[in-house]
Amino acid sequence: MNRTLMLRRARLVLPDRIAENASLLIEGGRIARLLARDQSARADETLDLEGLALLPGFIDVHIHGAVGVDTTEATAADLGRVARFLVEHGVTAWLPTLVPAPDEDYRRAISAIHRLMTEQDERAAKGDVAARALGVHYEGPFVNIAQCGALRTQYFRTYAERSDLDSLPTIGEPGAVHMTTVAPEIEGGIELVRELRRRRWVIAIGHTRADVCTLDRACEEGAHHMTHFMNAMAPLHHRAPGPVGWGLLRDDVTCDVIADGVHLDPLMLRLVLKCKTAERLALISDAVAPAGLGDGNYRLWGETITVQNGRTRNERGSIAGSVISMSDAVRLMISLGVPLVDVARMAATNPARLLGVEALYGAIEEGKRGDLVAIDGDGRVQLTIIGGRVAWRR
Repeated sequence: MNRTLMLRRARLVLPDRIAENASLLIEGGRIARLLARDQSARADETLDLEGLALLPGFIDVHIHGAVGVDTTEATAADLGRVARFLVEHGVTAWLPTLVPAPDEDYRRAISAIHRLMTEQDERAAKGDVAARALGVHYEGPFVNIAQCGALRTQYFRTYAERSDLDSLPTIGEPGAVHMTTVAPEIEGGIELVRELRRRRWVIAIGHTRADVCTLDRACEEGAHHMTHFMNAMAPLHHRAPGPVGWGLLRDDVTCDVIADGVHLDPLMLRLVLKCKTAERLALISDAVAPAGLGDGNYRLWGETITVQNGRTRNERGSIAGSVISMSDAVRLMISLGVPLVDVARMAATNPARLLGVEALYGAIEEGKRGDLVAIDGDGRVQLTIIGGRVAWRR
């Protein structure tokens, strides 16, 4: 029997407006009805949200780990710990993200992600409700050494033939999303983008120094998104606009940003938002294993990573990912005056569209999954619901 859940007296953040003092009925894990303040319906369980804002659950398409777990080295049980941590921060779906690594590490990581995906429905039915893994994001290895960021250059690769891409194992689970960040200027880069499109991968441009001509060619072949925009790419110059200038001007290109106030100054976040608009911008965490553990020194990717005052630093002095959550990014955007409708678009709707899962995820609409997050006036998560089940309550 399909259980029903009624959420009452919420500020429903819909795709085009906020419905005040409204209610929402979830049946069988899907959003069944949106009700105005004077409407009611019977339900097995009712929760009174007392005016909390109810947004679609956040989707993090770029996260390397948290609570001491690195996705590239994790077991399925480890990934489950990350997924349970994420629900406390409003994340209802995510892409475990891998850094360039040896083939055997990739195989082990994909095996763990596959196992997690096959088990997550059964775990949820038993009450272990956690953020759903939707697939995998390979950050590299087909990227530019000159824009390596914190990635390990000894595992970077170029592309010559299809077998080079075959070396990246895929998830056998039906519907699994496969995303990768590539630099189109590497040897064979345009041919790689063409092959990725043929295989229906989600293609993002990042860790790049590509010129405008190369970026145009990559876009023509199917690369329409940019990873952690402005970070790990050639900076904007008035005689060499490069990836930043190109990305700001192309209306057919979307971007994601790490909204932690460290990777991008808040003024730059305002600039990117003004140029791209909320329709073409997504929030990511780019969180690494120390996220959720506080300040300290941690071993990650073969070196020591220092976390101090919410900022990461590797042994070369470079930023090495973030230690924020998607809820932190959401709160920062709210503090910049971004309306909740636009925040929901950047944290949920646009990520879902990027991954091609918008039929079920990313918006409060009838027929979509009951994946929701309730936040208070300060933007803090108070309740997370996944598939119509309460996953976490403050």
